[in-house]
Amino acid sequence: MESQQAMHLRLYRLRLGGPAAFDEASLMVREKIDAFTDAMGAAIAGGSFESMIGDYRTIVRGNIERLRLAD
Repeated sequence: MESQQAMHLRLYRLRLGGPAAFDEASLMVREKIDAFTDAMGAAIAGGSFESMIGDYRTIVRGNIERLRLAD
């Protein structure tokens, strides 16, 4: 549910256009790359799936808060 909320807020930001939309799109790409490399590193190190999801959820909640404050 949190991921859907974050996507809704992000798509709203992108739809508005302008510099904020460009910045949000750039941030999305960077976050996806970082999430992938972090997950791969954790998997190689023997990390649990639960810890990887927990880390991701923390980031998603931070994005929701940031996007809410920006509106």
